[in-house]
Amino acid sequence: MPELPEVAGLSSFLGTHLEGTVLTKLQVLSVAVLKTASPPFTALEGRAVTGVRRFGKFVSIDADGLHFVFHLARAGWVRYTEAPAAPAGQAASGQAPAGQGTLRPGKGPIAARLAFAGKDGLHIGIDLTEAGTKKSLAVYVVEDPQDVPGIAALGPDPLDPGFSPAMFAGILAASHHQVKGVLRSQSVIAGIGNAYSDEILHAARISPYAMADSLDEETVRVLYDAIHSVLGAAVKEATGKAPGDLKDTKRGGMRVHGRAGLPCPVCGDTVREVSFADTSLQYCPTCQTNGKILADRRTSRFLK
Repeated sequence: MPELPEVAGLSSFLGTHLEGTVLTKLQVLSVAVLKTASPPFTALEGRAVTGVRRFGKFVSIDADGLHFVFHLARAGWVRYTEAPAAPAGQAASGQAPAGQGTLRPGKGPIAARLAFAGKDGLHIGIDLTEAGTKKSLAVYVVEDPQDVPGIAALGPDPLDPGFSPAMFAGILAASHHQVKGVLRSQSVIAGIGNAYSDEILHAARISPYAMADSLDEETVRVLYDAIHSVLGAAVKEATGKAPGDLKDTKRGGMRVHGRAGLPCPVCGDTVREVSFADTSLQYCPTCQTNGKILADRRTSRFLK
């Protein structure tokens, strides 16, 4: 799932390449993906793009006061291309470059297709794609991004200047939940997901099972600094990257997430994993849990 750094990089890239272009055509290929009915999505066609902005894990493309907002969810992604538009009426298969041709609804991984025209004959195509059978990618057409329920419910952005140490300390003190869950809760702090919560907790040397309201003042400050150092470095790496490169950039920057069984780059201990019904977390026992191996529901019954 793309998280704050990848969505920040994506928003920056799209803003750089789309501002000043005109959205000439929008196709919604999945009935389930479009979450709004008014204004109609066709109202976006013919409008000039005036900006692209990130809200947590949401991207909002401002088309002259009307906003195309999308959330990529677990398996969504963006396919971007710069190519001449297909001739009018030309049939296109699911393999056609993004933004070209006409696709049949419900066929293939493409949930929505957008075509933009710029100066000097430049044509840009964007496909919103989603792999797998569980479809969660969401698209909204709204007059104000705050009309999107998920955006309206977001907590503070951790990279916003107003996200102070005192604010963060207050958030933790008010929560009697595991700190991993607090970091991931979008209504508490916007933009951090499973991967970067693992990375932040590893950098801060804190167990994912530690209770948020049990952390002392110094530990809270270390965690606050880790949020900014980990996310800041990841955003820097993501900025300027094309959408097709962002996944590899994310994977390349991970120290523990997705690295179960490999050595911790800090201490050399083996990175461990705890699996749940539909997700998992990774951590380093030496760095984070004083050497203790956290119980994994899949294997703990064999460790009695």
